[in-house]
Parts: sequence; C-alpha cells; structure tokens
Amino acid sequence: MPADLAVIGLGHLGLPLAQAATAAGIGTVGYDPDPHAAAPFGPGGPLSATEIRRLLAAGFRTTTEPAALGKVRTAVICAPTPLGEDRALDLTGIADAARALAAQLRPHTTVILESAAYPGTTEEFLRPLLEEGSGLTAGRDFHLACSPSRHDPGNRGHRYGNTPKVIGGLTPACTEAAAAFYSRLTDKVVRARGPREAETAKLLETNYRHINIALMNEMAVFCHDIGVDLWDVIRCAETKPFGFQSFRPGPGVGGHAAPVDPNYLAYKGRSLGYPLRMVELAQEVNTRMPRYIIQRCATLLNEHGKSARGARVLLLGVTYKPDIGDQEGSPAREIASRLMELGAHITYHDPYVPHWNVLDRPVPRADSLYESAAGADLTVLLQPHRTYDLQGLSVKAQLLLDTRGATPTGAAHRL
Repeated sequence: MPADLAVIGLGHLGLPLAQAATAAGIGTVGYDPDPHAAAPFGPGGPLSATEIRRLLAAGFRTTTEPAALGKVRTAVICAPTPLGEDRALDLTGIADAARALAAQLRPHTTVILESAAYPGTTEEFLRPLLEEGSGLTAGRDFHLACSPSRHDPGNRGHRYGNTPKVIGGLTPACTEAAAAFYSRLTDKVVRARGPREAETAKLLETNYRHINIALMNEMAVFCHDIGVDLWDVIRCAETKPFGFQSFRPGPGVGGHAAPVDPNYLAYKGRSLGYPLRMVELAQEVNTRMPRYIIQRCATLLNEHGKSARGARVLLLGVTYKPDIGDQEGSPAREIASRLMELGAHITYHDPYVPHWNVLDRPVPRADSLYESAAGADLTVLLQPHRTYDLQGLSVKAQLLLDTRGATPTGAAHRL
C-alpha cells in the first residue's frame, strides 16, 4: 500500500495516529531519523504488542530515509517537546522534523503540527523552517495547520474516532485541508480561528487539569490534618449536577502533558513579563506530593513501632496511569528514591513493568504480589491497575497506604 501519510515521530503521539490512520485505510509511513526509534514498540510503549502486530500487518512501515517524506500528501509532526530544566518546552524535536520535511516538501502537501507547543509555534517557529528549507510559501504552495493531540493512553471510552479534533490552519484553505484529513479518522472536527487558538486550546486543557488536580492534592493534605475523609467528601460533592467536576488527588502528576506557563516563550526569547500564577502554584503543589507521600510512609511506620531505615516497603504500580506500561513522569521513581535514601528496602510490583531501575540500580520485582505484601512492613498503592484485587490485598498487607482512594472504605490508610 503506497503511503499517503507520513507520521514524523514514533512516540506517544505518533503511533496512536498511525494506528488510527492505518485502520481507516490510509497508507501510512512512520519516519524517525533515529534508527533506535523503535523503542516505543517495546514494553511501556503507547501501543500493546498485539496492536503493533496488527499495525504492521495492515501495511504500516517505518523508515529513517527522509526521501519518503516527499511522496505523501499529508505529513503530521508528532515530535516530543519535553520540558527543560527551566520549565520551557524544548522545541528541538519539532525543528529537526521540520528541517527533514522541508528538504522533501512538495507543493500541495498538507503539514500538520500535533506536538505540544506554545501559542505561536506553528506560525513563528515551524513555518519559517519549512519555507526556508523548501523554497515554498505556506498558505500558498502548501497547507499548514495545527491540531494538538488529545490522545489519552489506556482510555477505553474515548478513542481516536470519538474524540473531536481541534484544527487551526494558517488560512481557511489550510484549515479545510487538515479537516478533510482528520474527518477520515474522527467523528468530529472543530475548526479554530487559527493555529494560535488551536495551540492555546491545548494549553488550556492541560493546565485546567493540573490546576484542578493541585486543588484536590491540597484538599487531601488539609482533610487528613483535620481528620476528614476526603474520599467521602468527593463522593458527596460529585452528586451536584452543575458547577462541579470531579478530580482525584494522588502521589504526584505524571505523563507527557506537563503544565506549561506560556510566559516561557524560549524560542522567541521573549516573555509576557508576568507569570501565570495559577499554573505556577499548581506545579508547586503537585511537585510536592511525592515528598508528602514519604512523610505519610514514615509516620505510618513510626506509629506501628518501625523506622523507615531498614523497613521493607513494597510499591504497587509504578506507571503514570493505570493499565498501561508508560512510566513517563511517574512519581513512583521519586518516591522510591527518597525511601531508599532513608534506608528502606524497596521492592515493586507492576504487571506492565518487568524491569525497573531507580538511582541507576535495579529494584527487585515481587514475584508473588500477595505474599510480598504480607511480608512487607508497608505496602504503598501508587497505581490501581485493574488486575489488582484490592480487597484481597488489604487483607494480606501488614500495613497498606492507598494513595488513590481505590481500596474499600476502612480497608487501608488512604491519602
């Protein structure tokens, strides 16, 4: 099947797009200049081994040859944009993808940016790279648009096909070209006024979630201190049919969609001159949660006549979400490292993670979950995978700290 679509970047954004496109009968090639870009195909990647086999059987192929980019009608940039130490998005991946594509770009091609980016990235950062490298003009010779990814790994209810896609093109014709492509993959497309509005919609979606999670994390600490059952509070509050959306606290926030303060417009060297205080505070609160979990662990051990030093601690679920193998940004690593620094002996169990390293050394994996919980001084539930029998676990464990409120009421110490 000849390729009609090039997906540039084969990570947590690119592979689900390739899967959806291939299922829709679109000939798709995945491009990455790194010969080791097949890493996402291993454990912990965005697709399961079964999904990968189906994808390849349907004709999907990967390449490291840029020439393949000049043979498609649509190219979607799904390069990673991680946060740097200065909390600014690193746009190096987008730049590399743009340069590779520009050298092969043909007239009438539709280029779409799905990578997380600042408002203005499509027009002010991506567009010049494409035009300078190709000699073509965006909006006249080729279509350029932004459609931020909304993929939610492990979500069984909201898949690619029933999740609306927001699209903002450089010109109305650019928007319609991108809409024509995505209409083959999803039930609904939402046309934004332009690329900046589409980019800012993603910014709002991500920060909205992080700010509300931060509120719940603060409430978790507050309710514990005053002796109130937060989980019952949430149960009651979410019965209100208007004005309230339920979020849950946890041991920290992980994943690929980090909260971004658009004040850090590093690629232009400019700033708004003021921070978004809500975003900053949310990041501060959520970053504090792993340390709070350690505090709760130490207190629980002490209340049961044990010290953190020498304690046997079992961590359950080290991924950033339940029922997937992705560990990106998971708070489990920081929690494990801090416990190790306190002198605790750490083991872990996760059905999706066969091997796990912390502080550059392997952490022993518990072979028998319930026997290990019975033998541990403290078991900490970090991620409630569906395979866990939480009722049985609460019976077997000597001491159980549930950071997700997933165990039956009264069965464990809950966050």
